[in-house]
Amino acid sequence: MREMLFIAWHDAKYQLRQGSTLVWAFLMPPVFFYFIGTMTSGVSSGIGAEGVPLTVIAESPGFLQEQIDLRLRDNDFAPEWVEELFVVEGQEAPQRTLTLGAELTDQVMAGERVTAVFETKASALTRDFELIRVQRGIYTALADIVVADLNFDAALTAADLVALNEVPRNLQLDVSPAGERKKIPSGFEQAIPGILVMFTILVLLTTGATMLVIERKQGLLRRLASAPFSRRDVIAGKWGGRMLIAVVQISVALLVGTFVFEMVWGPDFATVVLVLTVWAGFCASAGLLLGSLANTEGQASGLGVLTANGLAALGGCWWPIEVTPQWMQMIQKITPTGWTMDAMHKLISFQSGAASVIPQLVLLVAATVILAALAAKRFQYQ
Repeated sequence: MREMLFIAWHDAKYQLRQGSTLVWAFLMPPVFFYFIGTMTSGVSSGIGAEGVPLTVIAESPGFLQEQIDLRLRDNDFAPEWVEELFVVEGQEAPQRTLTLGAELTDQVMAGERVTAVFETKASALTRDFELIRVQRGIYTALADIVVADLNFDAALTAADLVALNEVPRNLQLDVSPAGERKKIPSGFEQAIPGILVMFTILVLLTTGATMLVIERKQGLLRRLASAPFSRRDVIAGKWGGRMLIAVVQISVALLVGTFVFEMVWGPDFATVVLVLTVWAGFCASAGLLLGSLANTEGQASGLGVLTANGLAALGGCWWPIEVTPQWMQMIQKITPTGWTMDAMHKLISFQSGAASVIPQLVLLVAATVILAALAAKRFQYQ
């Protein structure tokens, strides 16, 4: 055991002295946390009890403002009406704006066309959904105006619309969930676990594998073979060194995610750490296996990048797996990254409890043992 720990400690120290390891293990993940988390913050729209903020710009809108406001709120918006948009220097412009023509009520009552322009900074995944909801709100308000105008002989007034709103609807749609509603993870809730999982396997499949190839080519492994270490000690030490790098990398990412990005890891943080520890073990086995199979540094690095990015994309590290095609969701169920991300979202986003991730942990442990056994079989000193 002491020999194994000695090899693991010095192996990890040597790898952590490499500039590329430091950059990709500790610098790039927070950068990706910020950019990916910011870009995907609108994937689920963030609809809450008060709705999605919407700035409505309308000069002298008249009494139709109340009806349009009502219908926009029915579609999960929280409208804020202003006659003119002023953006104070140093403050961000509104995320969503709806600009209506001036003298809205007078124009509608005169039968003239009123222009409506909707602008949003939401991602492409939700931009169309927001546009549909805005259109639905405006067209519903227009339908209310037409019906109220037909039902009352005199000129349309605000009281007519209030009376129309109080009339019971002949047709009503009753919607209720068939089970527990699960909100699709988005923003930093998706990005931080996903990027953490991706960069762990990326570093171990590139640096971890490449270093083993270099040691074999430079004869460093042959020196270990002549030292008073058994083959088992050497293999276990090399695995332990990669495991130590993964643990340090994950620990730093957890600290940055918690204190810099204010990530909330759910009510069962201990199980989150357990899942990530098992994931670190899998990555260590994968890096050791690739380093044992590759003949050159280029092979190790190229295969490592391709494998890590492929597993990240198919496993739901780059985007919520719920927004992908059905075939990709099926593939996620058979990938180690998919098992890890599924477990992370169950614990963080859905708060399902530790028992819910037992299947994923069993699969990861089994895969870790299998890859470690294959790596031990293919391990060569030269």
